[in-house]
Amino acid sequence: MAAPHAVAGVEGGSRETELPASDPATGEVKRPQFGTRFLTDPRQVFQHNAWDNVEWTEEQEASAKKKVLENNQPLPSEKQEEYEGRANEYWNDFYTIHENRFFKDRHWLFTEFPELAPQCSLNHDSHPEVSGADDSQQDSLDREQRRDVAALSLTDDDTPGSSATYRILEVGCGVGNTVFPILKTNNDPGLFVYCCDFSSTAVELVKTNPEYDSGRCFAFVHDLSDVEANYPVPDGSLDVIVLIFVLSALHPDKMQASIRRLARLLKPGGVMLLRDYGRYDMAQLRFKKGRCLSENFYVRGDGTRVYFFTQDELHEMFTEAGLEKVQNLVDRRLQVNRGKQLTMYRVWIQCKYRKAPVQPPETEG
Repeated sequence: MAAPHAVAGVEGGSRETELPASDPATGEVKRPQFGTRFLTDPRQVFQHNAWDNVEWTEEQEASAKKKVLENNQPLPSEKQEEYEGRANEYWNDFYTIHENRFFKDRHWLFTEFPELAPQCSLNHDSHPEVSGADDSQQDSLDREQRRDVAALSLTDDDTPGSSATYRILEVGCGVGNTVFPILKTNNDPGLFVYCCDFSSTAVELVKTNPEYDSGRCFAFVHDLSDVEANYPVPDGSLDVIVLIFVLSALHPDKMQASIRRLARLLKPGGVMLLRDYGRYDMAQLRFKKGRCLSENFYVRGDGTRVYFFTQDELHEMFTEAGLEKVQNLVDRRLQVNRGKQLTMYRVWIQCKYRKAPVQPPETEG
């Protein structure tokens, strides 16, 4: 493949170049979105571990398309049905094997999705740890007070978090890679976080984590693709819905209905946030023959499945569900193994789509 080139942002494609910005309130320098490390000289490729917003050459794009087409023969229908029917089993096995070892620090979370902590002014490079006995005791007291307030505000007919003023739902929470950073970072007393996963093993790992706070969070098992299944919140009650590398695990035929069902849960003005695999990501190009289920949809060696999206596909799904675009970006990143002198091209898509706010009635005259 030819060497990659740096790219400035284009509409509907890679993000525009962004320089570090200072918070006007604190003067602290915030972590720039998607970084600002651009490869301008291909000879310098092994100087850093990663390069941002890398543009592919025509040769590279053609090579990726050819590789996908070569491995595009779908498995027999009976095998496809087996993977669909045993999906829950495969994900439970995955979390039984990996448990919390699969937990990763999503340091980009609040930079890319400030909606998860809208009232917080942060230096997003690091999150302060609780230190000292006094701080730990105060944190414990605060947590108990929040739990007591939540318990007093609930009745038998109420749902968890019914008194909250800012509600977030993460679908496909896994072992809590997003949930726990939200609970730790967003100190809004009106916050309540719902989180669910297809895997009962994953949900149990979340509930048994020492950071799990039932006064601020409710974890439950849920199948995103089952649009008839109820969520523990009424329609029109959520401020934010988070989908991070989860929609790609669904069968493509079930994606649209799942997004439409989630959209009903949003308040007017609420947003859906997504980050997922993009077309021709390194993970797609690594699949060998015999792993393709359908076009751009594959099964891994452990039985879990993954789809690789284009921006247009996601835009169509979100808009068909009645949401309007706020953001739809491709993050093309070049990751480098300097020890082995290897280059790895990652392609992720990041989206924000909003439910239209209620318009005030027009006044006559």
